[in-house]
Amino acid sequence: MLKKIPEHRFQIFIDQKKSEIMMKKIIFFMILIGSTGLGTSVFAEPQISIIMEKTTYTYCERLVYSIEVSEITGEPAIIHIRDGTGGKSSAIPIPIEKLSNPIPSLHAFEKDIFPLGAYFIDVEYLGIQTTAEFNLIDSDNRCISEAMQPVVVRWINGEFTDGMLISGFQNIVDKKLIEIPFEFTEKNIDSLVIPEWVKSVGKGWVMGIVSDEMFVKNLQYLIDEKIITFPPVRENEI
Repeated sequence: MLKKIPEHRFQIFIDQKKSEIMMKKIIFFMILIGSTGLGTSVFAEPQISIIMEKTTYTYCERLVYSIEVSEITGEPAIIHIRDGTGGKSSAIPIPIEKLSNPIPSLHAFEKDIFPLGAYFIDVEYLGIQTTAEFNLIDSDNRCISEAMQPVVVRWINGEFTDGMLISGFQNIVDKKLIEIPFEFTEKNIDSLVIPEWVKSVGKGWVMGIVSDEMFVKNLQYLIDEKIITFPPVRENEI
């Protein structure tokens, strides 16, 4: 049986995850990479274009675009992503193995990370540069922060208690997405009980099979129905 994480170490972990949210923009930019591989060289005047799936995104959506080239040389395309305030990602090398290279993001736009406004994708390939623009607009969309994934994984693996999971949702997830009425302390955090079958829902969420909405709806229902709750306190424990 795996050893559970003490409360003070768990709080440090949560604080680290909350600070990591501010760094997620860099991570988001860096994971915009396509498949790897090399192609044969064609001697022709090179051309490059960016094909956007769409030019307007809202929170909880994932950026998707393609880089189309006229020849394959084995050289990568270099991408920078800029926001409207002048912020710019570091250079991101994208392997070019086909004439059309889809670049889907693995992570959604999160409200705590990405400000609203215009964004620009700058691509350079074989000395040719091109730019595409998209806009991030406001919406009522709410999604579970990516910072919750390691919390859920460690809960599934038995490293975090049930109380630590719900405390993570309370500290990291948008309060409009899930309402958690519990007040956690070092003494009671390990006593909260979640039915064991809920871990299968958590596994589905980690794997991308269960949506954010479905995951939090399951948790919210169990909290509202007092299925997720603290055990009653016995008189001799008061």
